[in-house]
Amino acid sequence: MRVLIVGAGIGGLTTALSLHEAGVEALVVDSANRLLPLGVGINLLPHAVRELTELGFTDELAETGIPTGEMVHFDRHGGRIWAEPRGRALGYHWPQYSIHRGELQMMLLDAVRARLGQDAVRTGTLFEGFEQDGTQVRARLLDRASGTAETVTADALIGADGLHSTVRAQLYPDEPAPLWNGIRLWRGITEADPILTGRTMVVMGSNATSKIVVYPISMRTERRGKALLNWAAEVRLADDRLDWDPDWNKAGRLEDVLPYFADWKYDWLDFPALMSEAAEILEYPMVDRDPVDRWTFGRVTLLGDAAHPMYPIGSNGGSQAILDARVLAHELAGSGDPADGLLAYDKARRETVNAIVRACRDMPADRVLHTVSQRAPDGFDSIEDVLTPDELNTISGAYRQTSFSDVEALNSRPSYSAAS
Repeated sequence: MRVLIVGAGIGGLTTALSLHEAGVEALVVDSANRLLPLGVGINLLPHAVRELTELGFTDELAETGIPTGEMVHFDRHGGRIWAEPRGRALGYHWPQYSIHRGELQMMLLDAVRARLGQDAVRTGTLFEGFEQDGTQVRARLLDRASGTAETVTADALIGADGLHSTVRAQLYPDEPAPLWNGIRLWRGITEADPILTGRTMVVMGSNATSKIVVYPISMRTERRGKALLNWAAEVRLADDRLDWDPDWNKAGRLEDVLPYFADWKYDWLDFPALMSEAAEILEYPMVDRDPVDRWTFGRVTLLGDAAHPMYPIGSNGGSQAILDARVLAHELAGSGDPADGLLAYDKARRETVNAIVRACRDMPADRVLHTVSQRAPDGFDSIEDVLTPDELNTISGAYRQTSFSDVEALNSRPSYSAAS
């Protein structure tokens, strides 16, 4: 069996590695002339870390990322609202990692080239469309440098080409543009002194107005006694219009975001300084797409952001793409027919992830944080004076709905690895 994967992001590369492990030939094509370690920080849930561990990345993840110890919510004034441990401290057999997205992608890319061969990833290659019949898929590719067109045949085609997926556009030609929720997101990375425990994910404020997320992402920096802090600043601009195509790597400007957070200074965090000292700022509108009722069409299917673009909430984007990849390879390896295997993957993953997309649009945790800002607009001395125990428990429940399934279910689930 030969599988063509469009897109050399986290999902596409993990798919190639998983298919190779299962004895399936894979070729990855990407439109970028060169793959670079772009982006900022992401979080890998224990569910995704388990899959990367089974693919042999235990040591590299530990050397690169930070095992997240806790998540803590604060109000805009620095009042502590809620906290919960993460990863192994929740009972999982695997940690949660905060890591630079680009470093993770390069880790996966190096592994694909080492295990599958240097020619397993073709860059500078545009995917222009496909045709299929009952026995194969024919993909039309174009080399960007030479202008040479070719048709590549495969037993299956995987669209892992992100929010603006060309594969999805052929499957859903009338789909509208990505849907914006009115929030603009600025992101950056800054080296600074460690905050709180040194392995804390901080969430502060309310997405009804302004909100920040800060967490460390580099083990190498931690070993020098410093922290490489990934930060995100959300601002709701309900009357603003989205006037550009969403692009994860669009440059942002400090002067556009700093005024919203100019006085967010605390004894353990100076957020204006953190933003000001970033070498680069990226700007992104918080967008997703409506879930679809079908990913798989014969021998063609979608994966990752091409299948289920979602708001960057709850540490789910990269994690769900990794899970997609592992389930897809597992189902293809166990099926005698590629179309049947892709349908089994669709059945196993689509409704679960679609539910996460919908949940991220209206997180109960965000509603509770907004309630705090309404009831105590000038801050509070004790959160128990502001929220009931049931309201506080709502935050934990919200994260379990989107990010943390039953601990024992993950710990005891059979492996997706072909060798197991």
